[in-house]
Amino acid sequence: MDKTLQFIFFFFIVRKRYIQIMAYLNMNRFYYKPLPDNLKIGSSKIDGHGIFATINLDKGLDLGCTHIKIPIVHGYIRTPLGGFINHSEDNNCELFIKEDWDDYIIFNIKTIKNIDQNNEILLNYDL
Repeated sequence: MDKTLQFIFFFFIVRKRYIQIMAYLNMNRFYYKPLPDNLKIGSSKIDGHGIFATINLDKGLDLGCTHIKIPIVHGYIRTPLGGFINHSEDNNCELFIKEDWDDYIIFNIKTIKNIDQNNEILLNYDL
């Protein structure tokens, strides 16, 4: 296969996956909201900045996407939710795989405890 056909093939695969990921995340590609309404970024006592609840959150609530594994770029894309969440051994959330297809993996975070308003969202990175 010549280089032009390889590029065209590559372009359409990337475009198809981009459309699928955007549809999954329920985003308009011209308007991106980095965090859901029930979360905010604030100053953390643990390290720099962190993610905090703006309302009381129930146990088992899916808070959204933290990372997307994209094999074409050989790595992960981290969202603001994934970028600002801090580590604690007394965590109140856990990471789980929301979608897994063709080596594309979408990681989300869910609460494992009830979280009160203005409390920090925390993960145990060592699990």
